[in-house]
Amino acid sequence: MRADVQRVLFERPELRQYIRQHPIWYRKLTRDPSQIPALEKEANQFYGRTLPQRVEKVQNSLGLVMMMMEMLKMNQSTNSVESQGPVQ
Repeated sequence: MRADVQRVLFERPELRQYIRQHPIWYRKLTRDPSQIPALEKEANQFYGRTLPQRVEKVQNSLGLVMMMMEMLKMNQSTNSVESQGPVQ
């Protein structure tokens, strides 16, 4: 593998780890070192760093927070009804 490709992999440990998990990239980069941007793009998709994947993560987190808030509201309303005592 060329020294410039090795330098890029040394500077970016996540790419180095991705290549270890997907060894086909050793061959691709040895034959065509200009494939580094394609490697970065594929690694970003693998690690969930693309914009659509990030938006989906935020949506899932917001959904979870909203569900927790609804559960707290229901719990508080149940506790307030219980604290008023029996209806006469």
